[in-house]
Amino acid sequence: MSEEALKVRLVVGVDGSASSVNALREGARLAAELGGVVDAIAVWELPTKHASYEAAGIGNFEEGARQVLNDALSQAFGNDVPDSLSARLLQGSPAAVLAEASEGARMLVVGQRGVGGLLGLFLGSVSTAVIKSAPVPVLVVQ
Repeated sequence: MSEEALKVRLVVGVDGSASSVNALREGARLAAELGGVVDAIAVWELPTKHASYEAAGIGNFEEGARQVLNDALSQAFGNDVPDSLSARLLQGSPAAVLAEASEGARMLVVGQRGVGGLLGLFLGSVSTAVIKSAPVPVLVVQ
C-alpha cells in the first residue's frame, strides 16, 4: 500500500458559504495536525426543470460549481492552498454524494448553513442530512 493511501483523509464539503470556507480552513488545520490530506468536494446537480433554466440562459451548473469551489479555496487560503489538499466536483444530491465520498475517510467536515426545518435552524439541510447518513464522524463548522 502506498504512503498516500495510508494517510488520514478528511472530506470537506464546499458550497461557497462562509461556513464552508471555515470548514475548509478547519479541515486543512486538522489534516496538518494528523499528517493527513483534505479532499475538498463541491457538489452540483441539475435542477428538476433544467430546460427552463437553459431557456433563461442559465445552464452550465457544473462550471458554476467549479467557480464556487475555486473562489472558496481562494477565500480560505489565498495563493497558499496546502499541497495536501485536492479539490474536485461531483454531480448529484449534495448530502448523498458527500456521504458516499466520505467512505473510508476519517471525518467529513461541512459548514453550517442555518436553513430548513427546526434542526435546520441550527445546522442546515445538507449538514443535517450528512449527520444522519455519513459512515464517518461529521464535524459541522460555523
